[in-house]
Amino acid sequence: MTDIHGICPIIAAPFDARGEVDYESLTRLLRRLAQGGCHALTLFGIAGEYYKLSDDEMKEMIAVTVKECHAANIPLIVSVTQHATEVAVKQARATEAAGADCLMLLPPFFLKPSGAALFKHIKAVCQAVGIPVMLQYAPEQTGVAIDPTLLARLAEEVPNLKSYKIECRPPGAYISRLLELTKGLIKVFIGNAGFQMIEGLDRGAVGVMPGCSMFDVYLKIYDAWRRGDRPEALRIHGELLAMLNHIRQDVEGIIFYEKRILFRRGIIATEGCRQPSFAADTYYDRLFEERFEAIKPLLG
Repeated sequence: MTDIHGICPIIAAPFDARGEVDYESLTRLLRRLAQGGCHALTLFGIAGEYYKLSDDEMKEMIAVTVKECHAANIPLIVSVTQHATEVAVKQARATEAAGADCLMLLPPFFLKPSGAALFKHIKAVCQAVGIPVMLQYAPEQTGVAIDPTLLARLAEEVPNLKSYKIECRPPGAYISRLLELTKGLIKVFIGNAGFQMIEGLDRGAVGVMPGCSMFDVYLKIYDAWRRGDRPEALRIHGELLAMLNHIRQDVEGIIFYEKRILFRRGIIATEGCRQPSFAADTYYDRLFEERFEAIKPLLG
């Protein structure tokens, strides 16, 4: 499998006016992301509203996404989010069989399982498949904190646990500590919409997993950083932060406005989210319009 690195956005779940999954818009989105230069794509991240999808819808979205990613020769990461170990193992095996290149595992968080229980769950899911696994650490969304020593011990015991998506706040010291503990065994990706993207890359992260609506802005930052043009990377990142500071005041809020951006760019047919969702008002929308006009020159 191609080494996964760089900008690996979370695929949005487009819905039509009736609230049904819009597979035509999904296909258009996948092709735009691949043709736009993204290094990999990620299905069923938190920003992809996985928690609002039925099992049948998820199965069909995997099939559509695998087909498009394979045609474009771009790696696909698919998240496994089920809370029961037995169910997560079945889902992991089915996802591998469907053609995913990598799994992203969101550990169970309902009723706050113990560290020992999390360790057992993660290990069981990883050992159920042969493809690489990425562990998502998102304590802000899940309410479950995991010490980096546990993640390091997992990396030692589970050979196909290859990477971690780190989304704690602040993530910098956690990233450095995890890389120190694992001694090069794993790779780190940055979450949290890339708020700390440049710091994370400076500390040794190999990629970023943001929302998909402004993928080309993240690519510009990443490319500038890689070629050593730090002032340009910081300049573009500053423009992005102004937008993120407004739309990422809560998770449903950024999903809502990410879809609006995708709609305004002509990539998806409608901007709707399944309910319950973020409720905008005229002032939120006015600030969004100001930031959207400012960042438009950076969009492809």
